[in-house]
Amino acid sequence: MKKKLVSVLMCAAMTAALLSGCGGSKDTPAESQSANEPAAETETKTETESNEEAASGGKTYAMITKAAGNPYNEKEAEGFKEVIEANGGTVIIQHPEAATADAQVSVIQSLISQGVDSICVAANDTNALQAALEEAMDAGIKVSSFDSSTNPASRMTFANQAGTQEIGQALMDAVYDISGGSGQWAIVSATSQATNQNAWIEAMKEIMESDSKYAELELVSVEYGDDVPEKSTTVTQALLTNYPDLKVICAPTTVGIAAAAKVLQDQGSSCKLTGLGLPSEMAAYIGDGDDFSCPYMFLWNPIDVGRLSAYISMALVNGDITGAAGETFTAGDMGSYTIVEAADGGTEVILGPPFKFDPSNIAEWKDIY
Repeated sequence: MKKKLVSVLMCAAMTAALLSGCGGSKDTPAESQSANEPAAETETKTETESNEEAASGGKTYAMITKAAGNPYNEKEAEGFKEVIEANGGTVIIQHPEAATADAQVSVIQSLISQGVDSICVAANDTNALQAALEEAMDAGIKVSSFDSSTNPASRMTFANQAGTQEIGQALMDAVYDISGGSGQWAIVSATSQATNQNAWIEAMKEIMESDSKYAELELVSVEYGDDVPEKSTTVTQALLTNYPDLKVICAPTTVGIAAAAKVLQDQGSSCKLTGLGLPSEMAAYIGDGDDFSCPYMFLWNPIDVGRLSAYISMALVNGDITGAAGETFTAGDMGSYTIVEAADGGTEVILGPPFKFDPSNIAEWKDIY
């Protein structure tokens, strides 16, 4: 009611000014905001302008990544910002200081007080954000997740970079291929609560246990580098010390794979690496032979993950979708997408299958992201 009253009073003031012959200046485009700036008040526009922008802009869209200093998250934010600003919206990007649920809860509560129109979040914990996100939805904010999902009760839908089983199968087959089909292997993941990494790891385990093809592979350890380069380096070094016969490390996290790649290559280790990484960070480590620690890896375009999240946020705010399975929407030049059932009982929108980066194509991709 307060916002409506302010809008009515502003409209009345503008009308009075026009009747008295005073000319107003044109509205300036909404500007992107930094993490610490408050949400801008929506400017009052003419009825024609409001109708034209109703489907695309005039709203405030917030994105919460996992933590500051993560290049992958920064690329996601770049794609989100690009789409929202191109469609006339105001953007708030929040990179929490730490990759913890508590840090994200504080950001969510701040965004609620700012009265944003939507929040999309890459969850550091599946369940710990529920109360804060439910409070946001109760306040009329459209909530979705991306990259790493919240539980179904605390989101309307989830922008998933690739199907969980598809990722698990690709990584498990890579471990099998690189190891020669037998021997010890280990995982260097992000945080122990990261929903996406945990889902992929669980899928890998299920694939390995359900198919006799992988019977001679032994998963000796799952380590957590917390998406911190220094800790990821330390756990990789510990794996090499504790398991001298280790053949493969799989790191389903861009921070972890970059740290592990450097350790293996610097030490001239016979242990090889695969997982999910950024081409720009991994180009020096991908190649054939003993001089390279990573024969190949996988990922998707994090910029497109951010772009898809932006289109989902706009579609939710505009009322084009509610997040129910079976609904479809158009994501600009990315094409048409359908919301589907997710394994956790909620819904998701899948960007596409994981893409393989190897010596044949890494040079052309390393300058892109």
